[in-house]
Amino acid sequence: MFADRATIIIKSGRGGNGHVSFRREKYVPNGGPDGGDGGRGGSIIFEVDEGLNTLTDYRHKRKYAAQAGEDGGKKNCHGKNGEDLILKVPAGTVIKDAASDRVIADMSGDNKRQIVIKGGRGGLGNQNYATSTMQAPKYAQPGGEATELEVKLELKVIADVGLVGFPNVGKSTLLSRVTNAQPKIANYHFTTLSPNLGVVDLDEGMGFVIADIPGLIEGASEGVGLGLEFLRHIERTKVIIHMVDAAGTEGRDPIADIHAINKELNAYNPALLQKPQVIAANKIDVIFGDENEIIKELRDEFEKDEIRVFPISAVSGKGLKELLYHVNQLLSKCSRETFVYEPEFDPSLLVGKDEPYTITRADDAAFVVEGPKIDKMLGYTNIDSEKGFLFFQKFLKEQGILEELEKRGIQDGDTVRMYGNEFDYYK
Repeated sequence: MFADRATIIIKSGRGGNGHVSFRREKYVPNGGPDGGDGGRGGSIIFEVDEGLNTLTDYRHKRKYAAQAGEDGGKKNCHGKNGEDLILKVPAGTVIKDAASDRVIADMSGDNKRQIVIKGGRGGLGNQNYATSTMQAPKYAQPGGEATELEVKLELKVIADVGLVGFPNVGKSTLLSRVTNAQPKIANYHFTTLSPNLGVVDLDEGMGFVIADIPGLIEGASEGVGLGLEFLRHIERTKVIIHMVDAAGTEGRDPIADIHAINKELNAYNPALLQKPQVIAANKIDVIFGDENEIIKELRDEFEKDEIRVFPISAVSGKGLKELLYHVNQLLSKCSRETFVYEPEFDPSLLVGKDEPYTITRADDAAFVVEGPKIDKMLGYTNIDSEKGFLFFQKFLKEQGILEELEKRGIQDGDTVRMYGNEFDYYK
């Protein structure tokens, strides 16, 4: 089964905690802090593998997690960094935030490797917080939290030319005739289940990649049939070939079919109709001569809009050379750069901010709260003013300190002590 879409959960590694310890050596009576830093958590990295052409692997496993960083140790020992997790995807894979459907990264063009979520940073050991006024800090920085994210992977085929048309008009036959592709060919009245790609080789090193885009039937843009599954593949193409049955063997109206498909393309993304188009009027091998009323009507309807009509036979090969060279000429006027979706969502914004602090109980039962950021906040906040005190109270709430005090069992009227300042706690 061709898989062009998958939804997975990815999780970076948590950073290791910084360590709190002090030198305890025989001839060093007042040893300073020697707590080591925690290791960085592993990141989630997506990498293009040119040997892949589907997302099948991601349909069998849903959760992927990088390794956590190790905690720091005593004697300035730093924790080991967690290993990154590298996820291989085919070129053309677009990574989106599942909740918002916004693009995180497009693995196309020059973008072969992308760090999607970074591992949590390693926490600093208590040796980093020693100052002239605080020579024995009893706190260390906790490791950065892991980031978990549900993402959608969408494979958007990278082809120069998109071949569209209703079922059974001969798209697969044409692809097998002009390229090295080997699609399954039969008299199906439903659509091919997967996009088939092939390389068209012309003289003097010229050529292009063509894709048979299935699923484009009336209502495709509204999710009828497999429409939405495959409409995404045509977004990267530069030229569109409409293929129709010029012999009328299926009893369809080719002009109505082209208008119906263009309507679906416009409903999905109006920019698709700005791409150059050409019409391949197939099955002339079963009509008398090279022209008939259907081909004449196609010319009258579309060539006035500079959309050329080429009578062809995918079976005998008649008319194919003229069609392919015209397509190559259209491509020569298009930009050769691969269309790449711009990022719309930055997972790094999901990472919370945490600062180290400790909560201990003094001999008089007061709750003693210490930490470097608390010390700094008290240094430049005038807590004697009502506005300043409310500002400091908001800071304590945002840092999770008030919540932690409640977990420690603080009650209304209990004393909270912070660097010489005392407060009575009231919820």
